[in-house]
Amino acid sequence: MKTFILALIIIAGSMLIYGTQDMPNWGDPQSPASVHVSPYYIKRSIIDTETPNIVSSVLADYRGYDTMGETTVIFTAAIVCFLLLRRRDEDEGDR
Repeated sequence: MKTFILALIIIAGSMLIYGTQDMPNWGDPQSPASVHVSPYYIKRSIIDTETPNIVSSVLADYRGYDTMGETTVIFTAAIVCFLLLRRRDEDEGDR
């Protein structure tokens, strides 16, 4: 069983490394994100959202549902950590 899991991890890692071979170099000004996405946000941010801060407009208006989902996940994780790490009184017993 351990051999199977190790082989599965090696295969998955190899696939991840293979999948990143065609990615543009870090910080490449000619990458698709720099050529197509960023100029749209820079030109249309104030017109579409009426928010003068581009970062705020992208996070709150363009990616609002995604940001709300990320916030929900972080809040849920914090609540679970709080519940798992809290101290119980001795008279509470096992519930």
